[in-house]
Amino acid sequence: MYKEEGIKGLFRGNGLNCVRIFPYSAVQFYVYQKIKFLLLKPGDTELNNYQRLFAGAMCGTASVAATYPLDLVRTRLSIQTANLAKLDKSKVKAGEKPPGVLHLLIKIYKEEGGVLALYRGVWPTTLGVAPYVAINFAVYEQLKEFAPDSSPIMKLLLGATSGGIAQTLTYPFDLLRRRFQVLSMGGNAGELGFQYNSVWHALTTIVKTEGWRGMYKGLTANLFKVVPSMAVSWLCYEEVKQWMVSL
Repeated sequence: MYKEEGIKGLFRGNGLNCVRIFPYSAVQFYVYQKIKFLLLKPGDTELNNYQRLFAGAMCGTASVAATYPLDLVRTRLSIQTANLAKLDKSKVKAGEKPPGVLHLLIKIYKEEGGVLALYRGVWPTTLGVAPYVAINFAVYEQLKEFAPDSSPIMKLLLGATSGGIAQTLTYPFDLLRRRFQVLSMGGNAGELGFQYNSVWHALTTIVKTEGWRGMYKGLTANLFKVVPSMAVSWLCYEEVKQWMVSL
């Protein structure tokens, strides 16, 4: 990627990702706190692990529903200028300017099936995000109970650990999410090297053609992103929450 697109290529789509992550995280933490408040019994201060998993799954689902079209566009933009021979129909040609966010949203809406097209791949995404967020929140809250202190460094470590565990356990669904989001970019069936009719068909096809390791293709690179991002995310959440409570 660096050789073909330079430094800018490494950050392609990051501006949109920043636009997406604000409402995504806001919805996620807000819904979690609301559900936590509803589930807490009189006298309790913390949820049990089953309640944490449920609250995490609900807030993960809500955040996907609120921001999925932006996630779809982000994925498209991040690969649309890549030098992939099988994407000749959809990729940006040499010298052409990549499409803007609004332009791509309108293009997907008009050419690929309206509102439903903007949510193509939302089912496998939700299947992945719901358990990922559930495990992330449950593990973080559990680890926090055993933490020797509540320093910023400790919060970073807890966030990194919970994010890494959650991502590893649910990564196959993240793989499905990205593949479903780019399926329509290949044009005719098979141009991308894969074609799926459903989530189950995708899972069985990947296992048959790529083996069980195929379900975790790209996990290492993904952890390099998720681990530090979740560490910082949890630290910011805890610090902002503490600051707001003190007001």
